[in-house]
Amino acid sequence: MNTPGHHYHSAATFAGGAPRSAERYGDRMTEASIGAAYPSWSHYNTALREVVGYMTAEHLAIQPTPDRWPLWASVGHLACQRVFWLCVFGDAPGAETTPFTDSGNMCPGDDDLEHVLGPGDLVDALDSTFAIARWCIDTWTLDDLQEVISHPGDDRRHTRGWVLQRVFAHDVSHITELNETLGRQGLPQVDLWE
Repeated sequence: MNTPGHHYHSAATFAGGAPRSAERYGDRMTEASIGAAYPSWSHYNTALREVVGYMTAEHLAIQPTPDRWPLWASVGHLACQRVFWLCVFGDAPGAETTPFTDSGNMCPGDDDLEHVLGPGDLVDALDSTFAIARWCIDTWTLDDLQEVISHPGDDRRHTRGWVLQRVFAHDVSHITELNETLGRQGLPQVDLWE
């Protein structure tokens, strides 16, 4: 039982404080991909793309409030930011396979509310940008996540792990925002728990 002021130590730690798994697996821990740490991300993307694919242009034009973007722009922004953070900032490959080849300057919502994206456009954007996220979680290792990276001409510096976690959290944030609006409209929501 973990009580206030008492630090819980699991049986998986030994005298030096390192997890037994480090002792057991040695260097293989830092060489393995980190995909197992994101078991639900693929499901979240699939659930999102299914809901978006069934939406009409009228549904996607809904603005939650007058000062917020229409739903198509929020979903497009979610997809575009994957490209910016993972490819432009994080140096992952694949930006050219997405509709957002200039994600640092031309993302839906942030920079562009003129070029409306329909359901098919958004499904394609979610698929192509999630392929980049999938590449990252299947390829990057624990050592990669600790690497500090920065964007040329930008003074921000983050670890690759921070960038990946930011993209995941950003996806979930916009999905819950979308669900709030869909729920108010009586429309099917993105089921993150199925």
